Amino acid sequence: MHIEKISEIIAHFIGLFEMTTDEMRLRTNYAEGAGPGADGPALPDQDAFTPAFSSDLQLKDYDPGVIYKSGNYDIEYGPTRHFGRVFEESLEKLAAIAGKDIPLPHFGDPTDIVITDEPELTVFAGPGSAISHVLQVNVLYDDDYLDMTDGVHAPRDTSFVIERLADFSTEAEIFTPFASLHRTDTYDGALKIAEDLESYIQNSKDSGPASPGTGDATHDFITTAPKNDTVYVNGEETTDIPVLDDFLPDRGLAKPLEEPDDSNSSVEQTDPSGDSLDVTAGANLLVSVASVVNTGVIASVTAVMGNYHQIDAISQAFVYSDNDDIASTLHSSGHSAEDAGTVAKNIALFEHSTFEASSHADTDVAEPTFPTSWRVSVIDGDVSFVQWIEQYHFVSDNDTMTVTTSGSEATVLTGGNTSINFSSFFGMGMQYDLVIIGGNVLDINSITQISLLYDNDWVRAEDGVDPGADIQTGNNLLWNFASIHNVGTDSPFAAMPDYIVETQKAIEDRDPNMPEGLSFDVNFQGYAGLNVLYITGNLYDMTIIKQVSILGDSDDVTQAASTILDNNPDATVTIDTGSNAVINIAEIVDYDSFGQTTYLAGQLYSDAILIQGGLVEHDTTQPQPADDRLANEVIAFLDNDDPGGSDSADGVINAGHDFSWSSAHPADVMQAMVA
Repeated sequence: MHIEKISEIIAHFIGLFEMTTDEMRLRTNYAEGAGPGADGPALPDQDAFTPAFSSDLQLKDYDPGVIYKSGNYDIEYGPTRHFGRVFEESLEKLAAIAGKDIPLPHFGDPTDIVITDEPELTVFAGPGSAISHVLQVNVLYDDDYLDMTDGVHAPRDTSFVIERLADFSTEAEIFTPFASLHRTDTYDGALKIAEDLESYIQNSKDSGPASPGTGDATHDFITTAPKNDTVYVNGEETTDIPVLDDFLPDRGLAKPLEEPDDSNSSVEQTDPSGDSLDVTAGANLLVSVASVVNTGVIASVTAVMGNYHQIDAISQAFVYSDNDDIASTLHSSGHSAEDAGTVAKNIALFEHSTFEASSHADTDVAEPTFPTSWRVSVIDGDVSFVQWIEQYHFVSDNDTMTVTTSGSEATVLTGGNTSINFSSFFGMGMQYDLVIIGGNVLDINSITQISLLYDNDWVRAEDGVDPGADIQTGNNLLWNFASIHNVGTDSPFAAMPDYIVETQKAIEDRDPNMPEGLSFDVNFQGYAGLNVLYITGNLYDMTIIKQVSILGDSDDVTQAASTILDNNPDATVTIDTGSNAVINIAEIVDYDSFGQTTYLAGQLYSDAILIQGGLVEHDTTQPQPADDRLANEVIAFLDNDDPGGSDSADGVINAGHDFSWSSAHPADVMQAMVA
């Protein structure tokens, strides 16, 4: 019954009228509802609850539903008018509507129809900026100690290698003045970079190149007018680009394994194993590759109302020391030390081309077609296309070894490290027929490459060593390759025509009528309509690539006499402490324009510079034994307490999970190996 449901609801909520509060516990308890007593005073509204009370209301359960009433679709033209003028006013409004384009009101809007005399240009939003910062850093500390004898040979201190490489970096700064550029995302920062580059280029034109510091300069070359499509190798002009594969050293034991044979035939070796020792302490490979292809905004015609700054800069430098000390006993052997030397090359290329596209105009038509309509997109403020890439390698592979033959085949690989940085960026912009830039344009491309190598090696021989050993301490490669390729108009910038200025004003005033001059520009012949982009601020297109590769590979190898076979003249010993490769490759392809015309109202600042330098150091620093004193970090963990007997375990300090590489020892299983 419905009466029972209502009574239950009332009984449940009647307690809301009487509440008791427990203030200490801050909670509320509902008291049980109580009606008036029999002896209490009668309330006036209690008469409605008498048995004689009746109601004609029909109790129903809740039935959900939506009551919908359609709106009025009649167009009302304001307040009620006298019937004598209704017909005349309707005719007048119909005549006005037929003569002009008007925006129709919403149905049901009681306001009058508003007739627009001057329609406004509809503009669309343009593309946004694209900014990317890439930082790649590889740090490797692989200084190994190996002793294959039962004697005692003190390790050496290799800190001098880091110090000398730091000096090399300072000496390379004279060839890489743009290495100190700082990343920026603002127009003011980009303008400051452009001004610094232009100032340096102008000073180079006036005073000539600066002289290098210490060391023997293999080449010291600078030009502020590099030729397009000309290859510069160590300051010399050539026509062919050297092939990297022709100069890569043979890495010996570190060479990647070939793919295994898929045949199921078994391989057997019947010849007895010989007595040989093959040691590779170098064969390190450092590679940095950066490629940027940027289209920015694809436009057939570009109009710049301000100034145009176009700067291309390449600076390359290498510094190395490969002063090896080989024992005279090994030099006098029949397999005398074969030193292939170190090959170092700075290779640069500037290219310029014009985008070739198939013509969409029909030359057979008697009357050419020109655009009669346009679509306008507007970007308020500056637009930036920035790609900033920095790649670093810091590798230390200074090995100290005492090796000997053991009557069997033995191979030792303490080098062979591979460190690779790779970055590739491809930016595809929106396509427009005409781009108008209200401010300035900064178009900057810069590549900086630095390669440093310290490969001073010591190969010693103890008394009684068979001189028949093949020693190779050189065969290193330093390779810097940089290329900047600009794609744009091949003709000089054209003067700004009046109708482009009128076009800018029409867009700012939101005039829907396309200026008549655009309909007769030969650049737009064959177009039915124009897609126009207007940038109210500045446009800066900046690509900066910086590559720094530093390798320290100073190895100290001592060949000891074999104690297992006293008379073993047929032992084969091969020691390679060189065969390192430090490679930097960078390429920029910048699409400035996809047409033949660029209009410029301001000044044109176009500069390019190429700097190439190489230094060969003949460092004579001699290694010293490692200091036996404990470092402060280790002393902090030690005390004077008794370890508790001879059976106590040794204390171990594990820095393998320490992300602070500069203050922790690397967890390298070959770091200190004694056989």
